[in-house]
Amino acid sequence: MKPINVQLTNKTILITGAAGFIGANLVLTLLSDNTIHTRLIGVDNMNDYYDVSIKEWRLKEIQTVAEKSTSSWTFIKGSIADKELINSIINTYHPDIVVNLAAQAGVRYSITNSDVYIESNLIGFYNILEACRHSYDNGEKRVEHLVYASSSSVYGANKKVPYSTDDKVDNPVSLYAATKKSNELLAHAYSKLYNIPSTGLRFFTVYGPAGRPDMAYFGFTNKLLKGEKIQIFNYGNCKRDFTYVDDIVEGVKRVMMGAPERRIGEDGLPVPPYAIYNIGNSQPENLLDFVQILSEELVRAEVLPEDYDFEAHKELVPMQPGDVPVTYADTSALERDFGFKPSTDLRTGIRRFAEWYKEFYRV
Repeated sequence: MKPINVQLTNKTILITGAAGFIGANLVLTLLSDNTIHTRLIGVDNMNDYYDVSIKEWRLKEIQTVAEKSTSSWTFIKGSIADKELINSIINTYHPDIVVNLAAQAGVRYSITNSDVYIESNLIGFYNILEACRHSYDNGEKRVEHLVYASSSSVYGANKKVPYSTDDKVDNPVSLYAATKKSNELLAHAYSKLYNIPSTGLRFFTVYGPAGRPDMAYFGFTNKLLKGEKIQIFNYGNCKRDFTYVDDIVEGVKRVMMGAPERRIGEDGLPVPPYAIYNIGNSQPENLLDFVQILSEELVRAEVLPEDYDFEAHKELVPMQPGDVPVTYADTSALERDFGFKPSTDLRTGIRRFAEWYKEFYRV
């Protein structure tokens, strides 16, 4: 186990993408923990890549919890691609910990809308790194730990499973994957040059209540409710390491408190205080089995009627460009260093999503 070397109590934490799926859940978790007293600063550009009302709902949930919390909450609407804004936030609030979860998500969307990936995932992340670098100029304190979202997509079409952080990841199959690999390389360079402790987290197929509508479980539900067919790629011969959002957040929280140690190498120069971890459930589910569980839980939650003909609404189709046949996380490093392994089973997670969906959309 790594020692806890970054305390959360009485710290200022900047969370980008704070109205996003993982970001909002992280904020809620930190605000709900009254054993810590933190100042949370959230940033999100509230873009319309998906239904903004879901982001607004998340922010309302945060505000409700914040009113009873021993920690404080400040929300700033803006983009991490806005260099002046990011510098202003760093110079105003002097965060001790930065958690960068802001990014343009989605593999397929990156094929048709490339510009936004360069703007958010590359320029935006560069702005975060630069702000961390200058956070201790002019005698100001430095950022203790930068934690940022990478993705399982960096493994590309790796044949070896489960995916290990020791594997080479030089063959991305989508622009999205390439930008996430670029984040890791940039973070490594800044860790080496400026001694900034940074940890990248490769998330595996995150799902749960109030998730992203572009994810399969959410999109399938929308289509089934409209009586449309759902397309199951690679003729159902795909496996995904579905990871429940609460497990992701618990992993992020633990990692925040365990920054890579700053130390000097034999050459007299800093050894990069840099780390990468997978956060996944380590139990890949076949897409057809996943659809079966989803259908059963949608019926149970009364989102769909008991006599719904699911077979008539399934269509098996070829693999999509940018997709991979399997994702499967080796989380042994996360378990070794933080004593944590995601454990929420798929049915439990899908059940919570179905119940949220019924309530949110008043089905």
